Amino acid sequence: MNGTNHKHAIELVNLTKRYKKVEALKGINLHVKEGELFAYLGPNGSGKTTTIKILVGLTKATSGRAFLNGYDVDADPIHAKRQCGYVPQTINLDHELTVFHNLDIHGRLFHMERGKRRDRIIFLLNYIGLLDRIKSPVKELSGGMKRRVMIARALLHEPKILFLDEPTVGLDPAIRRKIWALIKKIQMDGTTIFLTTHYIEEAEFLADRVAFLSEGTLITVGKPKELINSLGQWALDTVENEQMKTLYFRTQEEAKKHAVLHPGPFSIRRANLEDIFISLTGRKVAP
Repeated sequence: MNGTNHKHAIELVNLTKRYKKVEALKGINLHVKEGELFAYLGPNGSGKTTTIKILVGLTKATSGRAFLNGYDVDADPIHAKRQCGYVPQTINLDHELTVFHNLDIHGRLFHMERGKRRDRIIFLLNYIGLLDRIKSPVKELSGGMKRRVMIARALLHEPKILFLDEPTVGLDPAIRRKIWALIKKIQMDGTTIFLTTHYIEEAEFLADRVAFLSEGTLITVGKPKELINSLGQWALDTVENEQMKTLYFRTQEEAKKHAVLHPGPFSIRRANLEDIFISLTGRKVAP
């Protein structure tokens, strides 16, 4: 173990990644504490998935270093990979196999003993509320169920860190909230979680801290409420010359007083994390 701080579950030091002429990551320095739920936010192409792929060993950094629980992901990949589980954006379960067999194959890849594999599968399917579907072919499951099975698969070998790359993409709001509850439950049981999402309310609800990434550059890192409060808790959206303009205020009363002076259409709402990102970059988090 040769990380710079063993209390950091994840640590990135001057991390860069280049694809031919494109610099996907530009010297990222970042740490995630043990047990933290950390949201990594930015529009498509900002470098979020590239960062995760480096951390889970699916691609190599061009320069810099990355550590999982102190293990260098490049110099000590076997120990580093054992620290983490990974749920990618794309559902990559074998749809012809049963839920049990999908999980069992994963356990075999990690050389888990047969009895332990079965006990762990039963425990996790009960944990995610799908024990009754243990013999069901994956093709018979709903999208939300498949996402939960992927999370169970990632947790099978008892990793200390879980990477979730847009785990609720494409799900309806009710199912998304069920996944949120599961994610918080996993964190409360001691797992460090690194999350990417385009749903800004998801990050605000789940994350202890968030980081904003834009074109491979880390823009800001902080606690959601503190970042929002630094801008203003209330937002006044107005339209001037066919352009949307947003002003921020500490109180709703201040926003209302300013709104009556505006002749055009307006709306008053709570400020959110997307406002922070737009104020820093002029871009939206969502693609």
